[in-house]
Amino acid sequence: MDWLYTKRLRSFVLLAGGASLILNLALLMPAIYMMQVFDRVFASRSVETLVMLSLITLLFLVLGYFVDTARTRALASAGRSLDRQLSAIALETSLREAALRNGRGEGDLLRDIAKLRSFLSGTGILAMFDAPWLPLYLLIIGLMHPVLGIIAAIGAVTLAALGWLTERLTRGHTDYAVQKTRATQQHAEMLNRSAEVIVGMGMTGNAVDSWQLRQDEVLGAQARLNNASSSLGALARALRQVLQVAMLGIGAWLVIDAAASPGIMIAATILIGRALQPVEHLISGWKALIEARGAWARISARTITVSPAKAVTLPAPSGHLDIERLVYSPVQGKPPLIKGVALSLIAGESLGIMGPSASGKTTLARLILGLRKAHAGVVRLDGSDIAGWERNDLGRHIGYLPQDVELFAGTVAENIARLGAVDSSKVVRAAQLAHAHEMILRLPDGYATQIGEAAASLSGGQRQRIALARALYDNPRLIVLDEPNANLDTEGEAALFAAIEEFKRARTTLIVVAHSAALLSRMDKLLLLKDGALEAFGPTGAVLARQQALTSPASRVVPISRTAEAHS
Repeated sequence: MDWLYTKRLRSFVLLAGGASLILNLALLMPAIYMMQVFDRVFASRSVETLVMLSLITLLFLVLGYFVDTARTRALASAGRSLDRQLSAIALETSLREAALRNGRGEGDLLRDIAKLRSFLSGTGILAMFDAPWLPLYLLIIGLMHPVLGIIAAIGAVTLAALGWLTERLTRGHTDYAVQKTRATQQHAEMLNRSAEVIVGMGMTGNAVDSWQLRQDEVLGAQARLNNASSSLGALARALRQVLQVAMLGIGAWLVIDAAASPGIMIAATILIGRALQPVEHLISGWKALIEARGAWARISARTITVSPAKAVTLPAPSGHLDIERLVYSPVQGKPPLIKGVALSLIAGESLGIMGPSASGKTTLARLILGLRKAHAGVVRLDGSDIAGWERNDLGRHIGYLPQDVELFAGTVAENIARLGAVDSSKVVRAAQLAHAHEMILRLPDGYATQIGEAAASLSGGQRQRIALARALYDNPRLIVLDEPNANLDTEGEAALFAAIEEFKRARTTLIVVAHSAALLSRMDKLLLLKDGALEAFGPTGAVLARQQALTSPASRVVPISRTAEAHS
């Protein structure tokens, strides 16, 4: 458990360790008290001695209460500190990785951090701080009588061996159970995301059956783990009781033989119970220890660092875009999805990206936004590599409407404001630019309407128009729209066309991925992709005419000439 001594936790752990020392010294007093009562008070029949011993012992126990409380609070503070330092960074890392993978972020990192916080706030970790003081108890018992010390040492070694056996027998079961549990949770999340398809197509029974097979594996793994850990835990408890009985019995034999006093017999029995109790708790709670260690190992194996802030903040871009021979493949060694695409847009130009399905249109849009890392080539915004911008700074200058629209739980205004502080004037302005203002006002509470999880109360068109307003918030200089009219009705499409005209008047650089000829015809330039390669690029009219002139899908169309492009 070396993770407890990392810099983040070291001060809390040292405080808890110091408190454990004082606590364990204080907890020696009950045994000393019993020894003095049996050996001194009974012999002298002195009430004054009994009262003084009782008061001193009470003071030590009160001290033990306070340091035990301080220790518990220090460890709980360590858990909160760990959570505060890592959770936000872990979520940021998860979001970044999910964006790069075009997948949903997994909560594994956050779950592991929560597991560590729970472990530090629980009772299992207290045994780890008490167990190191076992030699102190054994030394004191040995000073009382060597025979009793030998018996205590044998018992401690036996329990330590049992702890080692517990580690060996439960580690594999624990790792397997954790893996199966995570896989089953992810499968259930995937089913929930596809609930409409599953229910609508009568797949519920099959979906539940597939989940149940995985869940049965989880239950079986947990059962094997619980059987192993419970058996070893019960054995540890029984062994401690046997040792206490043995200590009491041999102590009584020593008293009969006049080799020890009754006080020593009682004190040694109390001390051996106190000494071995943390070891027993460690064995019983070994599962939690292994899970905490595994959680830290998984966190350590992941890179959870915030992107370093730029020493110099770049000025707001004008929107000039240069794409220099981009090459991208999602899997190393596989044929690339994007093959040497190169083009340039001056600030304020609009570009339509068209092509057959799976030609790489959406992938190219994500590369332009820096959501994918190109294997070769670069995307430059106002001359600066877009991958070099600090994302939070760059995000203020970019508007993005993805193909699959996702809104967040909260109000319409909060969604348009990109989950930041709501600036009413900017929110309304963005909605007006998207021509969604009147539509939002017709919602039950207008801009204060709660969207809820998955925006289930809104239609697809309403979600898309609100997402468009979000993309336009705070007047971005580069806007990328991926199939922006996919869910729009006639009214919504007319609003989109009107918004595009406003973008042009505002000299905003606009990139639209679409199949709609009516939408693409409004762009200044068109880019035709085929199998990830640039098939044609130039003024809209020229590219549309060139596409119509294609006589064969396999024919290779040369790029539009510079003369035609200049003519535009």
